[in-house]
Amino acid sequence: MVRQYRYINFQDRKRISARYLNNDRVADIAADLGVTPAAVYRELKRGETGELDRNQRRAYNPVLAQQRLQESFKRRGKPAADIQGGL
Repeated sequence: MVRQYRYINFQDRKRISARYLNNDRVADIAADLGVTPAAVYRELKRGETGELDRNQRRAYNPVLAQQRLQESFKRRGKPAADIQGGL
């Protein structure tokens, strides 16, 4: 089996946000997106707001996550074309 890698785009981030707020399990979210649970956990950490959501878990903001990703790409010198699903 060949492993395929891909970036999580902004649409995926919005889906993660909705499902996470709906109290879905990370494993279920990952299976739906076709990524590993570790990728979803990294994404949740990237978009963490520092507050708690209604489920008393760390709140996730997809816009903040996208901005942090774009800043990271810019800092590393990646071309803007590498950023999929920008704002």
